[in-house]
Amino acid sequence: MIDLIGYIAACLTTFSFIPQALKTFRTRDVSGISLGMYSAFTAGVALWLLYGFMLMAWPIIIANVITLSLALSILLMKLRYR
Repeated sequence: MIDLIGYIAACLTTFSFIPQALKTFRTRDVSGISLGMYSAFTAGVALWLLYGFMLMAWPIIIANVITLSLALSILLMKLRYR
């Protein structure tokens, strides 16, 4: 039951990034994205991923691998298209 709650939370928080990532990929408009916020957020997600690996908590690992990929993609577009 605990893992189920973790997987549901992971899905909700991870999938919330997909619309932003798709919009950014399509439009290449990154003017509304804060470089400082996305840098800090991406670093935080990387640390959550490390934490998940240290605990071997698969809901945390899976969610943060996906979220880190999306956040890094958006951050790289911010750096490229600003």
